[in-house]
Amino acid sequence: MKLITFTVPCYNSAAYMDHCIETLLPAGEEAEIILVDDGSKDDTGKIADAYAEKYPTIVRVIHQENGGHGEGVNQGIRNATGMYFKVVDSDDWLDGDALAKVMDVLRTQAAAEKPVDLVMANYVYEHVADNTRNIVDYTGILPEGRVFKWSEIGHFPPNKNILMHSVIYRTEVLRKSGMVLPKHTFYVDNIFVYQPLPEVETIYYLNLDLYRYFIGRDDQSVNEKNMIKRVDQQLRVTRIMMEAVDVYALPVTQDKLRAYMLNYFSMMMAISSIFLTLDGSPEAMEKRKQLWADLKAHDARLYRRCRFSVAEACNLPGWLGCKLSIGGYRIAQKLFKFN
Repeated sequence: MKLITFTVPCYNSAAYMDHCIETLLPAGEEAEIILVDDGSKDDTGKIADAYAEKYPTIVRVIHQENGGHGEGVNQGIRNATGMYFKVVDSDDWLDGDALAKVMDVLRTQAAAEKPVDLVMANYVYEHVADNTRNIVDYTGILPEGRVFKWSEIGHFPPNKNILMHSVIYRTEVLRKSGMVLPKHTFYVDNIFVYQPLPEVETIYYLNLDLYRYFIGRDDQSVNEKNMIKRVDQQLRVTRIMMEAVDVYALPVTQDKLRAYMLNYFSMMMAISSIFLTLDGSPEAMEKRKQLWADLKAHDARLYRRCRFSVAEACNLPGWLGCKLSIGGYRIAQKLFKFN
């Protein structure tokens, strides 16, 4: 068994995937790198095959018909031989020094009687437009450099949620969760982080800037225009998360996890609501109304929780309410630079 599986979903990634892969190779023979060529129309597949030929004991390639980012991740989970699992998008990369220290921790955990379920590290937004960066760390929120449980976590502010970039799950945790990401859908990284959390008992946090998240390409899924255009996919993800976990059924020992997941789901309702509001068409406003009605029908407690959260601020009624919601979003956008 390998120590870690890195899965890299690739679609028309020929222009930048080399950089990503080169930052993973220093993990050496203890790692496997699964490159998933998602029906690319450029030289992505050829580049992936060349890496597999050069590094046959490290790199594996899966060629599939186009299924989207989620199906690329699904393929990685199905085929992983690593004890731990991390997704790295093909336009992102890992810091070499931080990776070496993460590998040290994973070796220690692999030798432990009960290996930790989730390893976390920081991630960095690399903004190409203005050559700035924004580091997201969990200092003061999570204990550092030791194994801990949910009962020891602090409060996560809205700009420091657990994202795909910060997590390294034990592979068996992902499989046990039963998570299967939908095909042809953006924003599935939210499901990837959210659904397995109740299966996590133990966590280890390294205060290291491991993951470098590239921001700035016009075709990126987090580009605002693309998020408005693809809002139906955001709604699909939010509805899947709505039904994936009954957060109120979590045991008392996971009270802090429940609070975190409630906040995270409220954020998803806020994102869905604000991008429908930004669209502003009668059809979009009807979809916003229907989303909240569906939540109320599904779980009245969860609905009430979202009504008393930032999500409601993105769902204000009427012309003035929409203006206020958008104004609040613009302020948050400038403060946190999330897209």
